[in-house]
Amino acid sequence: MQIFYDFLPVIAFFVAYKLYDIYVATAVIIVAMALQVLSYWVFTRKVSRMHLVSAVLVFIFGGITLALRNELFIQWKPTVVNWLFGLVFLASQYLGEKPIIQRMLEHSVDLDDETYRKLNLMWAAYFFFMGAANIFVVYTFSEEAWVNFKLFGMLGLTIVFFILQGIWLAKKLPSEEPADAPIEKPPSP
Repeated sequence: MQIFYDFLPVIAFFVAYKLYDIYVATAVIIVAMALQVLSYWVFTRKVSRMHLVSAVLVFIFGGITLALRNELFIQWKPTVVNWLFGLVFLASQYLGEKPIIQRMLEHSVDLDDETYRKLNLMWAAYFFFMGAANIFVVYTFSEEAWVNFKLFGMLGLTIVFFILQGIWLAKKLPSEEPADAPIEKPPSP
C-alpha cells in the first residue's frame, strides 16, 4: 500500500498529462507532492528525507519547467533524485558506522553486517540504474513515451526490484529452526 501512496503524485501527473499537457501535469505534480508531504506531516508528525528531497526537487525542476516552458527540466528530475539517492547509499557504505539501508531496516530485519552492505550496494545500483533509464527514455523516445515510462516503467521496475530483493533476502534471513537440528527426545521417566 505504501508504494501506491508514494506513486500517487506520479499517477496524478500521468492523468493530468493525458487530459491536458506536460505543463498542466507539472503544476499538478507540484501540488500533489506538496499535499503528500503535508499529509505525511499531519498523520505522522514527520516526513522522510527521501520524500522531502523528492518534493523539493519537484518544486525546483517543476518551477523551472513552468517558468521557462521547457519540459526537459521536469524530465530530468527523476534522474537527479535517483542519482542523489544512489550517491547517498553509496557514500553511506564508506562513511559512518552503518550503511543507510541498515539504519533503515535493522529494527525490523535481522541480518549480518556483510548482508546489509551488499543490500545497500544493491539499492545504490538500483538508484543509478533508474536514473540512467530515465535519461535514456527522455532522449530516445517521445514525451508521451517518457510519461508512460515514468508511471508504468518505473513502477514496474521498482516492483521487480522489490521482488528480486525479497527473494534474495529470504535466502539470507536466519531460519526459525535449523534444518538439521536434532529432534529432542522427551526425558525418560
